Amino acid sequence: MKEIVQINSIAEVHAYFGLKKPKHPLISIIRVSDSVEDIDIENFKYAFNLYHISLKDNCEYTISNYGQNSYDYQEGSMVFVAPNQVLEIERQNINRGDTGWSIVFHPDLIRKSELGKRIDQFSFFEYASNEALHLSNEERQTVTEISQKIEKEFSSNIDAHSQTLIISNLELLLNYCVRFYDRQFFTRTNLNQDIASQFEKLLKNYYGNNKQLEFGIPSVKYCGEAMNMSPKYLSDLLKKETGQSTQDHIHKYIINKAKNRLLNSNESASEIAYSLGFEYPQYFSKIFKKKTSMSPHEYRQRLN
Repeated sequence: MKEIVQINSIAEVHAYFGLKKPKHPLISIIRVSDSVEDIDIENFKYAFNLYHISLKDNCEYTISNYGQNSYDYQEGSMVFVAPNQVLEIERQNINRGDTGWSIVFHPDLIRKSELGKRIDQFSFFEYASNEALHLSNEERQTVTEISQKIEKEFSSNIDAHSQTLIISNLELLLNYCVRFYDRQFFTRTNLNQDIASQFEKLLKNYYGNNKQLEFGIPSVKYCGEAMNMSPKYLSDLLKKETGQSTQDHIHKYIINKAKNRLLNSNESASEIAYSLGFEYPQYFSKIFKKKTSMSPHEYRQRLN
């Protein structure tokens, strides 16, 4: 089993990878070509308790996270990693001409800012590494220029405005990545439609095999893993394509089954709830009313 190296600060990142001391205590930009050649990065896993935004640009290496899939992502591809995730890095042919870079920053940098309040809204920090953002040349230039502005700001004399400008540019970078992911979802419409139908089939098979009786309602995590995706990526993909998240789709499927049972059987609402995988009938009634504006009893009375 590979040893897990805990890295908790920007200073530790620089020390471990043999880099010069950082110019700012809470943020750094590291280029692939800056890394020291004799560092044995392949025999360790890395637990970065930092935010990590990486662009691959003319370099060859594999990165994996969540302990799931690894992915040789193409030139101009980006991955995003939140704190407390474990990474593995496999170096292949890194050379001094490599132009890939990583922005690494500590949560304390943004903790008191508006970005700190909304950082969880950037769901791609919870995507798996094989769900990378693939950039066009123009998009790659955009994010690289923003990264250069960030680096220039923390490399200059730090003053009362430095942190505000660094955070503003970080937020600008992330907002552009939201736009670029939307473009990526849009340009893969046919694939996304296939995934939406595959997801519907997954739910049918789950209930067709009565898995709900043993495992309960299918969770978003279960659905993501069953479709080889991170839960956040699947949910965002479905929402872009259908307007509904993974949880919405699960609830819609269950409510439709419940409606059929209410109108075509004499089972009580509690019996139907248990048969659909609910642990508590009250939770079933709450979801049913939220989706239909009626309780199960009212629905049966009105439509029978």
